[in-house]
Amino acid sequence: MAQQLADRRDIDFVFWEQMNFENILKHDLYKEFNKKTCDMILTEARALAIKELLPTLIDGDREGVQFEKGVVRVPESFHRVFKLILEGEWQNLSVPQEMGGQGAPAFVGAGAAEYFLAANWALFGYASMGNGTAEMIQLFGTPEQKEKYVHKLTAAQWGGTMLLTEAEAGSDVGALSTTAVENPDGSYRLNGSKIFITNGEYDLVENIIHPVLARIEGDPPGTKGISLFIVPKYHVNEDGSLGERNDIVCTGVEEKHGIHGSATCSMALGSKGECTGYLLGERCRGMNIMFHMINGARMSIGLQALCYASASYMLAVNYARERIQGRDLADFKDHGAPSVAIIKHPDVRRNLLWMKSYVEGMRSFFYFLVKCGTDAATADTPEKRALYADLFSLLTPVVKDYHAVKGYDVCIQAIQVFGGAGYTRDYPVEQYARDCKVTTIYEGCSGIQAMDLLARKIGLQKGAVFMHFLGEIQKTVALAKKEQNLQGLAGKVETAANRLAEIAMHIGKMAISPDFKVAFAHSLPFLYAMGDTIMAWMLLWRATTASQKLAAGAKKKDIDFYEGQIKTAEFYINTELPVTLGRMNAIEDGSPAAMEISDGGFGGL
Repeated sequence: MAQQLADRRDIDFVFWEQMNFENILKHDLYKEFNKKTCDMILTEARALAIKELLPTLIDGDREGVQFEKGVVRVPESFHRVFKLILEGEWQNLSVPQEMGGQGAPAFVGAGAAEYFLAANWALFGYASMGNGTAEMIQLFGTPEQKEKYVHKLTAAQWGGTMLLTEAEAGSDVGALSTTAVENPDGSYRLNGSKIFITNGEYDLVENIIHPVLARIEGDPPGTKGISLFIVPKYHVNEDGSLGERNDIVCTGVEEKHGIHGSATCSMALGSKGECTGYLLGERCRGMNIMFHMINGARMSIGLQALCYASASYMLAVNYARERIQGRDLADFKDHGAPSVAIIKHPDVRRNLLWMKSYVEGMRSFFYFLVKCGTDAATADTPEKRALYADLFSLLTPVVKDYHAVKGYDVCIQAIQVFGGAGYTRDYPVEQYARDCKVTTIYEGCSGIQAMDLLARKIGLQKGAVFMHFLGEIQKTVALAKKEQNLQGLAGKVETAANRLAEIAMHIGKMAISPDFKVAFAHSLPFLYAMGDTIMAWMLLWRATTASQKLAAGAKKKDIDFYEGQIKTAEFYINTELPVTLGRMNAIEDGSPAAMEISDGGFGGL
């Protein structure tokens, strides 16, 4: 039977064969889980996603959200399925039990989310986005704030958001103009406006809790003077019941390129002078606190893009097997030869294998980073926990933007497999492409992720974290060299990793030189070169695992899968990685043209 949304065999391979997540289940935190229960969870998640969420995908796109007099209504079909998600507690699967969640390992929650996000990201987002708000309050809130908000958020009885962006400030959050003035009772009166607020208003929950960045009157300019406030849509009484409406309102929703089922709102605070907020954490520490949520959101966006790509690839490969068109190239001159499925045509096969290599490489990369996050919390020494936390931090901007860009590219190539039919609304691949584009913009666009990587991340612990990352690649190379059929591929990945080390040192030095602007003009190509190298690493790792399984005597039903892993690595390393080496050469050359061209030289005057 053809797979939908995500390839379950591939997820199982990553979980239990490549990453060996059974080791994680040995930790006391996860004693209630074993491989069997995890498999059952994924099976149930897939069933719910395909049966219930997927049929609402088109409604989200074509009906979208409706705004009228401050109220946002989601498509009617969302309501019943939203309740099903909450009945199964799918929205808080990996949330710690002390926060009201089920305490499943992060990889299990992400595996279930692969199906839900691919089936209808907007709908599942309404149910799950409050977890990030809850986690911030759990980490930085007072006991009273935790008691009041956390469990309602993780139960999705209340929704949660993140109010950062303002029209004038944009990505320069430190330039925000939203203000806060302290009231006699210790609360604050806020005034300002925010834009591009996901789930800022919607009719699936009874209350929405908004974390809002604002500057307390008299505090310093820039990010160092920003504080964070809890601003509920409805005030919450001492007994937990809802009180009066707060002075925060939705003033409109954006008409977007995609994700029409997701409410992207503009919000006004204090238009009546009565918007009350409550300080979360320390004064002037708002950005530090919010970045905890932002980094989690960046991981989620990497997963979102992977899900769109995965679903698009599943649609494309299934269509290619079914669509009969054209004679086999070997029978080109025989006009009487029968037409064949387009999967038999060389360029279609190349395209599908290109898509497969990125989807599978991105899946492995994402779960490697999930593992780093888990190890950062559970490793047996402080030193190991710190190392994994830094490794997670190093790779977060890469997993966010690389997945976003390559995920979108996969969606575009899926349309190409369908040909003209893919450009119509008869198939969902064109919707996936439109929906995926936002992932390159969410939580900091591509250039911001590249600046983060170059300015803050590759120098962590004076470069020791980056060197540890390269050491992980070399471990895989060493294992692959033990497989005779992979020695050539291993050598090419080793060459790429060594070259990446040279380029990192080169661009790092340039970033602290008088030519620092030239370095940052090449920072995004560097991020992509790093991502490409990681893809080669992940695919070589997959091929090594598969080769070992074949040598040990794989079951007949698994032989095609394992051989496919080796061929996928062979394709990527031999056809895509050479392009990456050229990209690295260009970074080393460091063309200053982008900085030297005059403003008028761009034309258009």
